Amino acid sequence: MTTLVDVANTSSRTLRLLSLLQARAYWPGPELADRLGVSVRTLRRDVERLRDLGYPVDATSGPEGGYRLAAGASLPPLALDDEEAVALALALQGAATNSDDDDNGAAAQPALRALTKVVQVMPPRLRRRVDALRAVAVSGPWGAEGGPDPAVLLTLAQACRDTERLALDYTAADGTRTQRRVEPHALVRLGRRWYLLAWDLGRGDWRTLRVDRTATARVEGGRFRPRELPGPDALAVVEGSIRTAPARHEVSAVLHVPADEARARLGGWAHIEELDPAQRGRCRLRMSTESLDWAAFALARARCDVSAVEPSALRDHLRAWSERFAAASSASSA
Repeated sequence: MTTLVDVANTSSRTLRLLSLLQARAYWPGPELADRLGVSVRTLRRDVERLRDLGYPVDATSGPEGGYRLAAGASLPPLALDDEEAVALALALQGAATNSDDDDNGAAAQPALRALTKVVQVMPPRLRRRVDALRAVAVSGPWGAEGGPDPAVLLTLAQACRDTERLALDYTAADGTRTQRRVEPHALVRLGRRWYLLAWDLGRGDWRTLRVDRTATARVEGGRFRPRELPGPDALAVVEGSIRTAPARHEVSAVLHVPADEARARLGGWAHIEELDPAQRGRCRLRMSTESLDWAAFALARARCDVSAVEPSALRDHLRAWSERFAAASSASSA
């Protein structure tokens, strides 16, 4: 006799199965059954339930047999029609590539994960509509400079998830165009930029690559076993790589605001250091940047008094900005 508890457990397990299938491109049957805590026979029944609900699940037989969530003739029943599905994909692309950075990309990271799941099951006819609409869309001023190609970003995200090797057409900081073969590990959002943390097969070492400098990304085929990171997590490795990378300007300034408030206002724009107790209510900003404009934006974003600004070129830059803004203010009031 089937009880309400049995039905609830089955429904919960079915949702868990769907989540696992969306998290990876392919699951060996025994491994998937083990993750769900059921037998292989029960797993087959759960897969059939997903198919009955409209989710396209492919199965392969044999010793290495398993399951994957495939693209179908239509989206799974997400209460979305075709127009809503296209709108959702475009909205997620915008959130992943142009979202504000007050929270160090906290909105962008889940948007990219959600976009990866949606596109995985989106039929080709809807993918073509998304690409066509994106091609004619006009980006705002923030997204127009240095923004990553959404298609490249999506390819990188899928390859990180599926542990697949990639071939990249990449432009180095000095403008040199290179071809990279990499094992992608993670995508990290810092400030308004996305970075790919990957093992560079040609250089035999870890590399932090800017996504906006990646012209194309192609899956080479072939899976790889993830390597041990040279740090506690991907974020720490990327932050350390950026801090030690050559930059045109090394910026520092004393902010007249507590360090916690400065971090909340600046997010990933800069590194904030505590000062000695004698300078209570103040902290030091440090950042490496290729453009003094970004340093000026960071100081303005701190919304506090500033002193001990270095280098001198930044002080000159701020002085020039101040004069232009003062002139604009006077002209407006005249």
